[in-house]
Amino acid sequence: MKIFSYNVNGIRAAIKKGFLSWLEEYSPDVICLQEIKANKDQLDLEVFSKIGYKYNYWFSANKKGYSGVAVLSKTEPKNIQYGTGIDHMDFEGRNLRVDFENISVMSLYLPSGTNVNRLQYKFLYMKEFQEYITELKNTITNLIICGDYNICHEAIDIHDPIRNAKVSGFLPYERNWISDFLSSGFIDSFRHMHSEPNNYSWWSYRANSRANNKGWRIDYNMVSHKLKSKIKSAYILDNIKHSDHCPIAVELIL
Repeated sequence: MKIFSYNVNGIRAAIKKGFLSWLEEYSPDVICLQEIKANKDQLDLEVFSKIGYKYNYWFSANKKGYSGVAVLSKTEPKNIQYGTGIDHMDFEGRNLRVDFENISVMSLYLPSGTNVNRLQYKFLYMKEFQEYITELKNTITNLIICGDYNICHEAIDIHDPIRNAKVSGFLPYERNWISDFLSSGFIDSFRHMHSEPNNYSWWSYRANSRANNKGWRIDYNMVSHKLKSKIKSAYILDNIKHSDHCPIAVELIL
C-alpha cells in the first residue's frame, strides 16, 4: 500500500500547476492533503474520480480559503471520521481519518506558531491532540498519521539549526513533543529508513531557499509501532513543485 502526504498550499492553485497529472502518474493508493484552502463545493470532484480517486473526502475550515485537509483513496474505506470532536481543532479543519480493513490513515495539519497567540494555540493543540491519539489507540492500533506537523524534530531535519533554535517549528518544547509523540507508539517512517542529512519537505519562498536546499523537514508519515515490520520504503519527492512543500511517501506490505 502506497500512501502519500502533501501540503498543497491551496488545492486549486496546485491543480493549475499540474497536480492532477502528477497524481495520476505516481498513483498512490491513498493521498492525504493539507492546507487545501477550499470548500468541497468549490471543487470539481469529477476530476479526481477520472484519475482513480472516486473516494475523496474533504474537511474544510469554517473560514473560507484557510487550512483544511482531505484524503483521496482508490479503495472505499469502511469508516470516515471528520475531525476529532474537539471544537477548536475541528473549526479549523485539521484532522480527517479514513479506516480500512487493516489500517487507518489520518490527514493532519498541525497549526504553525506564526505569532505569540498562535504559538500558544499550537501548544494547546499539541497537548490535546496527543491526548486524543492516546485514547484513539485503544480502539485503533494500526494507525498512520500523515501530514504537516509544522515541527522539525532534530538538527538533521533543518538546514540551519543554530539560527533557527528560537524560531517556532524548532523550539525545544516542540521538538520534545515530537520525541514524546514517537515514544507514545509511533515511528517516523522516513527517518526509520534514512539517516542521511539534507532531506527536507518545506522551503520558504524567500531567498531562493528551494534552489539552495535551505529547507525544513516538517512533514511526516508517522506509523504506529505495530506496523513497523510492514514498512517497505519511505521517501521524499523533493522534485515535485506544486507547493512550497513537497509530497512524502511511505509504502507498506500488508
